Amino acid sequence: MYKLSELESWKSARELRQMVSNLVKHFPKDEKFRLKDQIIRSSRSVPANIAEGFGRYHYQENIQFCRMARGSLYETQEHLVCALDEGFIQKEVFDKLNDQILQCLKILNGYIAYLKKSKQGSNK
Repeated sequence: MYKLSELESWKSARELRQMVSNLVKHFPKDEKFRLKDQIIRSSRSVPANIAEGFGRYHYQENIQFCRMARGSLYETQEHLVCALDEGFIQKEVFDKLNDQILQCLKILNGYIAYLKKSKQGSNK
């Protein structure tokens, strides 16, 4: 694979980022520099870390950036829980975004496993 745009984990994370960007447009104005800013940053961090790792060309570095992306997925999930608890989003909206996060995690974990296996194969 030679193009980031072909990487399923990046495409899935990009979709999540777009979903979050559309969601926060409806948050209360007084959350602009609080929850809104935090969830935007964490959701943007996911595809950004996947992209940075992809560009490193060393398995271990790529794996480490994917792990950071995974952490940002969980951070985004927590921000969504907070938005739900604060009444900024409905349960149905939360469920849709949470499903996307779980899909991202599944794909990203598979990519990490692939990278680990490839790393082991290159050491032989």
